[in-house]
Amino acid sequence: MALSAAQIAQQKKQAEELLFSGPEHLGFAKRLFFGHFRADQMMPYPVLTPAEQKVTDEAVAKTREFCRTKIDAAEIDRIADIPKSVVQGLADIGVLGMTGPTDSNGLGFNQQQYCKVLEVLGGHCSSTAVFVNAHGSIGIRALMLFGTPEQKKTWLPGLCKGEKLGAFALTEEKAGSDAGNVQTKAEPCEGGWILNGTKRYITNGAIADVLTVMARTPDPKGGESKVTAFLVTPDMPGFKVVEPRAPKCGIRGTATAWLAFENMKVPAANILGPIGKGLRVALTVLDFGRTTFGATCTGAAKTCIQAATKHAKSRVQFQQTLSEFELVKKKIGFMAAHAFAMEAMTTVCAKLIDSGAEDYMLETAMLKVFATEHLWTIVNDTIQIFGGQGYFSNEPYERMMRDARINTIGEGANDVLKAFIAVVGCRAPGMQLDAARKNPLKHRSKLFQVTWEQTGGRYGSTDVPVQSKDLKPAATALGKRIKQLGLALPWVFLKAGTEERFIQAQLVHERLADIALDLYAASCTLSRLDSLMTHGNGDPRQTQAEISAGRYFLKIADRRIGANFAALKDNDDQFNLAAADAALSVN
Repeated sequence: MALSAAQIAQQKKQAEELLFSGPEHLGFAKRLFFGHFRADQMMPYPVLTPAEQKVTDEAVAKTREFCRTKIDAAEIDRIADIPKSVVQGLADIGVLGMTGPTDSNGLGFNQQQYCKVLEVLGGHCSSTAVFVNAHGSIGIRALMLFGTPEQKKTWLPGLCKGEKLGAFALTEEKAGSDAGNVQTKAEPCEGGWILNGTKRYITNGAIADVLTVMARTPDPKGGESKVTAFLVTPDMPGFKVVEPRAPKCGIRGTATAWLAFENMKVPAANILGPIGKGLRVALTVLDFGRTTFGATCTGAAKTCIQAATKHAKSRVQFQQTLSEFELVKKKIGFMAAHAFAMEAMTTVCAKLIDSGAEDYMLETAMLKVFATEHLWTIVNDTIQIFGGQGYFSNEPYERMMRDARINTIGEGANDVLKAFIAVVGCRAPGMQLDAARKNPLKHRSKLFQVTWEQTGGRYGSTDVPVQSKDLKPAATALGKRIKQLGLALPWVFLKAGTEERFIQAQLVHERLADIALDLYAASCTLSRLDSLMTHGNGDPRQTQAEISAGRYFLKIADRRIGANFAALKDNDDQFNLAAADAALSVN
């Protein structure tokens, strides 16, 4: 049943309160929707300081050796558990407290450093990577960002040392990607709050010592209840583990739990962040988790490339190695190009976090969608290159396929995130154009600008500065595509007719999001290419391979962007929806 105008207005009000409270900051991704390229946030490509690089290289080498000698990914998948020896080993080498402050037993790594380590874990064992991510990126991080000094003193040292494990409990039967639909309730009582409700699909839920739990609290002024974050420990009376390890398709080593809270009293001192701002806590923390998602997907993609290329060069069919067949080369080229872009996007997102940028919510959502969707294709193509051999369980690729499937669902389903990217990205340009339309005298400069861009201005391009002369044509082409997005939006809004219709136009959202995704990925790729072609990476052969991959990605992205722009006007949407409605009516 379609939403009513009142329901749409209510959803819009809730989104405004959650996402746009206070002054709105326009980061790199939001500027793309205006047709602008914020060079200051993209150029030059981020690099670690020599001191940071040295520490990171040591941590990466230590983690890689630990993975090679101590983590049996196939065994973890078979027994559906990560052995305690692995958890303790990760604690011993500092992985479980890597981003924690040094005065709390942490290593004080920034997000760029941490992503390099998570890339190694993601390329070796997805279960272990997800376990670490849940503990560090969305477990410890919530406490670091929103905890009081007393809360940090109580829990951070143990969490950073790996003596305690963290988890993040948001998802429920009616609240997943729709995070605002949390039903778990917290009622005030003397000295604290009484929690009642259930949570499901909680990574580390049954093994965690500290959980950040989202529950709905009443508005003291009598308004609508709001979600608040609470720090919960399993020793609280009323805390119940309904299912400690739910069987599942992939990442079987993770302890994915169903939890219940039955009249569970939580002290007032355990509120994390302001009362009623729990979803803000959740969204902020997910930005970190989505960035490390990009890192783990990059690691898995690199593992696939290494395996696929090695097999293709050794497997002989029809008196030729597979590496000599163009259809195999097509797959390997796609893998290399998208792995290059994934790594570039991850690095840029991590740098935005490290730099203290005020707005990177859209960038991390784009990274999560891009990396998880293209990793799925990369794993699938790896199995295709291996043929029947890749389908059997004595090889790791069927496990990698099962593990990769959750990625497009977890931490925000990709379909939901695409609508989010489109609507949030279009909001500021839509508001400006709407204001100009309603009050043309007051906003005549904006009207003039729009008129100019729709006529003579359309023949120019957005400036994308690069140092390498060889990249100037690619930079010009990217600039034209970015400007094309800014020019297309007035027409898109006009065609929708009303704001309510645009908010519900998900097929349009998908195309706009896919355009923005490839524009952002291409921008990050171009930045990385410019650095490589200007400075190299110390290995001429590797540098050339990476440059070839990056340049190919720019071509792929440009072609996809063009197809999505064309599909805004020429598509089969009405037939698609009619076929779906007909199928729904008989089944």
